[in-house]
Amino acid sequence: MTYKQAEQKGEQLLQAAGVMDAKIDAWLLLEMVAKIDRSFYFTHTNEDVDPEVITEYERVVEKRAEHVPLQYITGEQEFMGMTFKVNSNVLIPRQDTETLVEETLKVIEPQMEVLDLCTGSGCILLSILKNAPAVKGTGSDVSKQALLVAKENAKLHNLEADWVRGNLFDNITGAYDVIVSNPPYIAQTKIPSLMPEVAQFEPIQALDGGPDGLDFYRKITQEAPKYLKENGYLFFEIGFDQGVAVQQLMTDAGFKDVAVIKDLAGNDRVVKGQIR
Repeated sequence: MTYKQAEQKGEQLLQAAGVMDAKIDAWLLLEMVAKIDRSFYFTHTNEDVDPEVITEYERVVEKRAEHVPLQYITGEQEFMGMTFKVNSNVLIPRQDTETLVEETLKVIEPQMEVLDLCTGSGCILLSILKNAPAVKGTGSDVSKQALLVAKENAKLHNLEADWVRGNLFDNITGAYDVIVSNPPYIAQTKIPSLMPEVAQFEPIQALDGGPDGLDFYRKITQEAPKYLKENGYLFFEIGFDQGVAVQQLMTDAGFKDVAVIKDLAGNDRVVKGQIR
């Protein structure tokens, strides 16, 4: 089987399984397994592929056809111009979340201390640390397995951070200039209707925001003032329809200048505020 035939077969199988971006995913999986790039592919299109490579390619295409997320197969995802290791213990970093990082960086100054709640892969905190030198960071997550991924990503990018295992503010001490969080915010009843890549494979505890999706926002906004320095900031990622509700929660909890920021698609994506 040639490289072209292999890619075409992979694309056909993924299309038949209803996988979005079947052509792109078929190529990316072939690129990973065969260890080739586009230049090689176009100059060797009609050459035969090693049978062992074909066997492995068929295996990973079959996994993708079962709607296992591409990133869990390749083991990585790009975010804020950085490559992060991911597995089924963490949410896959998404471009929407870059808005949260970008907005947080606007208030970051040298020597500030940042706390990232529900850190997962660590992509938010580590992106902040990468782009804001001389800042101290702490990432917290209830999942031991998620923290292992975050630590691996910190090592990958040669960044120093403290990692704490706990449910939100459990085991957190001291005060911070900035608290940032992309908490679980999907309403329980909506989870089964998500695309299968998310509903069936991404960690449920990183998705489930309670009956209305706002449970974590309530808890964090109530407790955050105790862990913020004077004039400290709180930043949240939110679902596209949660801006008004989260803005009100933060205002009621004593935050000032509470604002909702849209992402590049024009959807409400971030709510930020400053402690009075």
